[in-house]
Amino acid sequence: MKKISLLGATGSIGWQTFDILLAHPEDFKLVAFSAGQNIEKSREMIEKLQPELVSMQTEEAAVALHKEYPQISFTYGAKGLVEVATHPDSTVLVNAVLGSVGLESTLAAIRMGKTIAIANKETLVTAGHLVMAEAKKYNAPILPVDSEHSALFQSMNGENPKTIERLILTASGGSFRDKTREELKNVTVKDALNHPNWSMGAKITIDSATMMNKGLEVIEAHVLFNMPYDNIDVLLHRESIIHSLVEYHDTSVIAQLGTPDMRVPIQYALSYPDRLPLQGGQRLNLAQIGQLHFKEVDFERFHALKLAYEAGRAGGTMLTAMNAANEAAVALFLQEKITFLQIEELIENVMNAHNNILLPDLETILHVDSETRKTVVGMVK
Repeated sequence: MKKISLLGATGSIGWQTFDILLAHPEDFKLVAFSAGQNIEKSREMIEKLQPELVSMQTEEAAVALHKEYPQISFTYGAKGLVEVATHPDSTVLVNAVLGSVGLESTLAAIRMGKTIAIANKETLVTAGHLVMAEAKKYNAPILPVDSEHSALFQSMNGENPKTIERLILTASGGSFRDKTREELKNVTVKDALNHPNWSMGAKITIDSATMMNKGLEVIEAHVLFNMPYDNIDVLLHRESIIHSLVEYHDTSVIAQLGTPDMRVPIQYALSYPDRLPLQGGQRLNLAQIGQLHFKEVDFERFHALKLAYEAGRAGGTMLTAMNAANEAAVALFLQEKITFLQIEELIENVMNAHNNILLPDLETILHVDSETRKTVVGMVK
């Protein structure tokens, strides 16, 4: 039985992880989890899985729940994330928190040699060089949970990495894939949150609409698989059936296919190197689907993706600045304080003004992250 620590339990990925843990009680035991302020979901998880430690976002939420469940230890805040990640009984950390807040807790778990099932792009984007160096030093496996990176990982199994020609990440195109840039000027938050294929949290759904999500995934692929940016491509694929592809020197292309269901890559990361049945999973019927569509990416239409490639090639704190600017801008859009196209405008303005620092330490990364967020808010004010 694998013992699990889960960061971001009540978010989209965390809740689907909960579904998998419930379905396989003989394979997994949840020993610790962190949540935001969703008391109801936290109660359900506590009652059904009986963890030893729970961390809430605020002290008030932690105190309130502790009164209801005195047999369970409670903590809160940034300190709580680290406590959950480093719980002595867990062997696997699922990082499903949003944004760069998962960085310090992930590094702490790596230093204990835990297996890291990572669904948090921002940790690898902002501090990929630190994460992978520490993972190598402490022999901590990093397993991808994103559907695209899980697909790449599965398509590489048993292959010689030296024979890989390129990685191809597929992209649905998001909520606005059929709109021109002119048509994007007046789109609403409600429009943006209507993703055609996937059920995801608000922030990731907006990132999918701008295609910054795919840009973050390109950077993540570079970090996870040590692949040059010139050998990582993005292909528009509206059905989200092929989740990504790996091309080899001999022109062979290996892909992983399946119906859009985030529980598949989550469960694979948890059960690796084995596979478990997926309760309620929809099997792929290609005859029923009939056709699959593909299209090259237009970097002028999807300008945020172009910015992500530029930040990736620059490296250093440019990645931190780009990511922090995006998080801050998306939050402002969700609050209806800026327009959809202003998201990428703010990111580009931050990148143009940024003085890049190569190979930053953790303190520098956290400082740049914090200052960039303030800068974005200041730009809008």
